[in-house]
Amino acid sequence: MKYIALLSGGKDSCYNLLHCSKNGHELIAAASLRPEQGKEELDSYLYQTVGQDAIEFVGRALDVPLYRRVIYGAAVEQGGEYGGRDPASGSGTSGDETEDLYDLLTTVKSHHPDVQGVSVGAILSNYQRVRVEHVCRRLGMTPLCYLWQRDQEELLSEMIEAGMEAILIKVAGIGLTTKHLGKTLAQMQPTLMKLNALYGSHVCGEGGEYESLTLDCPLFKSRIKLDEVQTVVHSDNDFATVAYLRIKEASLVPKDSAGIPEIAIPPVLSEPFQDIFDIVETAKRWPEETTNGSTQNSMVPIAVTKRLGRWVSVANIQREDIQDPEMSLEDEVRFCFGKLQESLAAHGLTLANCTNINIFLSSMELFGRVNAVYATYFGTSPPARACVALDLPPRIHVRVDCIAFAERSPTDRQALHVQGLSYWAPANIGPYSQAIVADERVFISGQIGLIPSRLSLPSPPSLAMEAALAFQHAHRVVEALKTNSGGGWQGHMQGVIYWLAHRRDIPAVRTACVKHNEDSTAPALFAVVPELPKGALVEKQVLVHTGQCDIEDDDGTIVRQTVVPTYNEGRLEDSKSNLHWEVSFFKETFSTVALVCVKGEDPSILEQLRTIPPLLAVKNALSIRLFYNVSKSEAASAAAAYLTGAPITPIPCRHLASRHGDDWDYTILATCTGVLG
Repeated sequence: MKYIALLSGGKDSCYNLLHCSKNGHELIAAASLRPEQGKEELDSYLYQTVGQDAIEFVGRALDVPLYRRVIYGAAVEQGGEYGGRDPASGSGTSGDETEDLYDLLTTVKSHHPDVQGVSVGAILSNYQRVRVEHVCRRLGMTPLCYLWQRDQEELLSEMIEAGMEAILIKVAGIGLTTKHLGKTLAQMQPTLMKLNALYGSHVCGEGGEYESLTLDCPLFKSRIKLDEVQTVVHSDNDFATVAYLRIKEASLVPKDSAGIPEIAIPPVLSEPFQDIFDIVETAKRWPEETTNGSTQNSMVPIAVTKRLGRWVSVANIQREDIQDPEMSLEDEVRFCFGKLQESLAAHGLTLANCTNINIFLSSMELFGRVNAVYATYFGTSPPARACVALDLPPRIHVRVDCIAFAERSPTDRQALHVQGLSYWAPANIGPYSQAIVADERVFISGQIGLIPSRLSLPSPPSLAMEAALAFQHAHRVVEALKTNSGGGWQGHMQGVIYWLAHRRDIPAVRTACVKHNEDSTAPALFAVVPELPKGALVEKQVLVHTGQCDIEDDDGTIVRQTVVPTYNEGRLEDSKSNLHWEVSFFKETFSTVALVCVKGEDPSILEQLRTIPPLLAVKNALSIRLFYNVSKSEAASAAAAYLTGAPITPIPCRHLASRHGDDWDYTILATCTGVLG
């Protein structure tokens, strides 16, 4: 695609251009924001403004038009989100410095209407990423962020090896002084590595330790020469000197066109997930069986809403009048969301409180039309989501369930909604977040095996690659959330669903699940359904707990503690049925996820769950998804009767398996929580 370079003049914004070129994108213009006349630097939350005297030379060195605009706004909205979650308030915040970027890119797009992308050099800054992505979404542009979440030590070495000549133009970190100004990355690498080892300083300056100016880059047509500079010291103390170089005179020096060198591209799979690939690739597969989805006897319990403390679940939302031939698909989606809004409003909540939504369609061919309507209900930081096709009853094309959380402050809910193309994990360009965190629970959107840099499945199709990528994506989302929140928590998978397009693939994916440490102590379900998004072979959906909880000590003080869940499993049998269960629970807090798998039509075996202490929470679960074999809906209906009063979403499947069993008639996946104050 044709793209704009969003330039600060620093190493990151310039090095990202090499990756844009490597991925086949065409640079047509550059854009930069600057302080007003007479100001050399702003205390901006969003933009690097030091070195702006030389930015014109960077644009000329790239030999593309450079568009500039003065920064008039300030950091008005300083939270982790930008813009409202209500789509009606998604236009930005008046007076915020983010809106200067919107105005700048609007101008560029008016001159280059065919531009589709924006190059952004963000590595770790969620504050910057969220705001740039917000602007891009409003303008219909795609952020290109190939440095996002990269290892900083590797990145610095790659920049140097690629022939990037960038100097330190500002220092503001411990161990850096005026003597380091003007030094190149290559000269500074040993010092930066040493400071990282001693103090945890960011090697690439992501903590504000330093700013850089790029003098040469393989994409530059000329090299920038600094003819006269002046050192300006803001503060000089033993802890950290704050100083920068004022560029008084500069010039361009012609250079030979040597072409763009080969640059390091991170492998699609990192080492632990290459192991997953190998496991799946070499595992035995079952012979394929033809499975016809029969929906004549599919159970359709009524929708139920339940509140436990600050959590609300709404189950089994779907059209009610299935005899109405006039209802279009779009109207069916609107009906579902109208019912969802009514249910949430009864508890004082809105769609903005949703943490996770599951959408079940009668065919993935409907996805585009459904998504177009779905998107109108959400603005910034939409809920996590999974979407698969099911053998739904006739004339029902959409079924929805939802879990929402009543926040008391903006910090009660945290979203990760990365919309830029990168090597990290798939961009969520659509109206859903990679993950939502609330009350220490992490809802992760269903992950399919897309190659992140191009948002496409492996070609030719490969179960091993798709599975390894789905595992890797889920892992990386959790790791990014840890960084985003400042760390301090480990994260424990409490429940995993593997949605599969073919029964034959269960043994291979199950073997990987059992051997993967993160999955090894979480209830795991393998559900075969007719179709997955984009024709994927496997989709991984995960519920994680941070492992943190607040506990009152002996003197009444609330103390934040790190805790670890307990995993139990077992089996019950009688003459008519057999039952297998897996449960992840905490002794210190109320978060429990239980999977109960049953074969046999006598639901009385479920009564025995009352004798197993970790499973007592199932009867009073916040949310229950009742997976059942489409040919065994009678047995599932009997189970639903046992669970009367619970919010149940029925999910017809073509095959159900667990770690230690296959061909279950039905399974109960229960998400349980305690009552919060």
